[in-house]
Amino acid sequence: MSGSAPIHVIGGGLAGSEAAWQIAEGGHRVVLHEMRPVRATDAHRTDGLAELVCSNSFRSDDPNGNAVGLLHQEMRALGSLIMRMGDAHQVPAGGALAVDRDGFSQAVTQALEAHPNVVIAREEIDGLPPAEWERVIVATGPLTSPALAEAIGRLTGAESLAFFDAIAPIVHRDSIDMGKAWFQSRYDKAGPGGSGADYINCPLDRDQYDAFVAALVSGEKTSFKEWEASTPYFDGCLPIEVMAERGPETLRHGPMKPVGLTNPHNPTVKACAIVQLRQDNALGTLYNMVGFQTKLRHAEQVRIFRTIPGLENAEFARLGGLHRNTYLDSPRLLDATLRLKAEPRLRFAGQITGCEGYVESAAIGLMAGRFAAAEAEGRALPALPQTTALGALIAHITGGHVAAEEAGAPRSFQPMNVNFGLFPPLERAPRNETGRRLRGPEKAALKKRAMTDRARADLAAWIADADDPPRAAAE
Repeated sequence: MSGSAPIHVIGGGLAGSEAAWQIAEGGHRVVLHEMRPVRATDAHRTDGLAELVCSNSFRSDDPNGNAVGLLHQEMRALGSLIMRMGDAHQVPAGGALAVDRDGFSQAVTQALEAHPNVVIAREEIDGLPPAEWERVIVATGPLTSPALAEAIGRLTGAESLAFFDAIAPIVHRDSIDMGKAWFQSRYDKAGPGGSGADYINCPLDRDQYDAFVAALVSGEKTSFKEWEASTPYFDGCLPIEVMAERGPETLRHGPMKPVGLTNPHNPTVKACAIVQLRQDNALGTLYNMVGFQTKLRHAEQVRIFRTIPGLENAEFARLGGLHRNTYLDSPRLLDATLRLKAEPRLRFAGQITGCEGYVESAAIGLMAGRFAAAEAEGRALPALPQTTALGALIAHITGGHVAAEEAGAPRSFQPMNVNFGLFPPLERAPRNETGRRLRGPEKAALKKRAMTDRARADLAAWIADADDPPRAAAE
C-alpha cells in the first residue's frame, strides 16, 4: 500500500492530525499540509500541530451518561491519536478530561513527525488542490485561509456560512487570592486524574453579581467590520457579555451557577453566583476562566474581571479574544463519507463540516481518514450505525438536518456538539430491576446507560465488519 499515491491532508489541527494518523496507521503514505508558521492565524500562537486555541477541555469523560464521554470511548476503541495524547497529558478537571495544551500539542506533533508514512509540508494551499492529487482531506478548520475558502465557495456555488467563536482568559495561579477562593469540584465529583477538588471557585454576593453583569453589558467590545456584522454566534461558545445581555439572571443559571459548591471561608452563606477556573497546564501554574469566552477589549477584561472576589490582583497569561469561524452547508454539499458531491476527490473534516468542539472535530477527522484509506484500497467501509456517537455525529452533518422546505428560505444548518438528541430513540423505555417503568432522574440515567450500552455493542460489531485487517486492537 505504501507505494501508491499519497493521500493529502490540508490542515494540521485536531481533525487533520487525526486523519493523517489514521491513514498512516492503515499503511498508506500521507502528506500533511500545515500553513503555520508560513502564514499565521488570528488565534494560534505556535506552529504546533493540534494546538488548542480555546479551552483546554475535552469535556465530560463519562462514557455511560454523557454523549461526548461516549465519543471519547469510541475514538479510543478506533486507535485515536488525539485521545491517546489527551489521556497522556491530562490535568485535573473534575468529571471532565482536560489537557496540558502545550504538552498535548508537542506530543501529537512528535508522533506524526516520527511516523514513517507521514510527511509534514509547511506551506499554504492557496486554492483548490492540484488535479493530480487523487485523494484530499480538507481539514482547515474554522480559520481556513481566505484564498482556499474562496476557491471552495466557487466550487460549491454557495456562500460559506460563518459564526464567531470566542476565547476564554487564562490566569496565573499564584495571583489568585485563596483567602477568598477555594478548591472544589461541583458536587465534589472527581474526574480523570482529579481529586474532587479540581476547580478554583470565586464567589459573588448579589450586589457584586449585579455590578459585574452591569459592567459586562456596558464594557467596551471588539468592533466588527461591516461584512462581519450579521455573523451569528454559536450558542455553545457565546461570549460572556452576550449571555449577560440576554438577561440579568442568565449567567447565574449558566457558567456562574452556584449549585453543588460550598464556600469553606463562609459555609453558612450561599453565594449568588460563582466563577470557576480550571487547571490549564500540567504544572498547575495556569487556570482558565470556565465559560468566560469574551469579545471585550483587553483593558476592559482586566478591569472587569478583577472585580471578581479572589481575582482582584489577577495576572493574565492570556486575555480572551474573538475569531471568525467558517463552515459548509454540509447536508447539501457532502455525501455520507464526507466527500464533496461537486468534486468527490475532496473530503472535508473537522469544524469546517459544521461539527463543534475539539473532540467532535477530531472524530470527524478520524472517520475521514478511515474513509479515504479504505477508498485507496478499493473498498468501502460499511455505514456507521447512527446508534453510535460517531455515526450520530456524521449523520447530522451529512443528512440529519431538517432544512426549510419553502423555496428561497435561508439555510438554517448550524454547528452541533454531539448529544443524545442525535441518536435514534430506544426501542423500549428503560425499566428498573423489578420491571417498573421509571420517571424523573432515574429514568434519564437509565435511558442514557441503555443508549451507551447499545452504542458500544453496535460499534464493536461495526469494527469487526469494517477493519481489514483490524487496527484498533494494536493501539
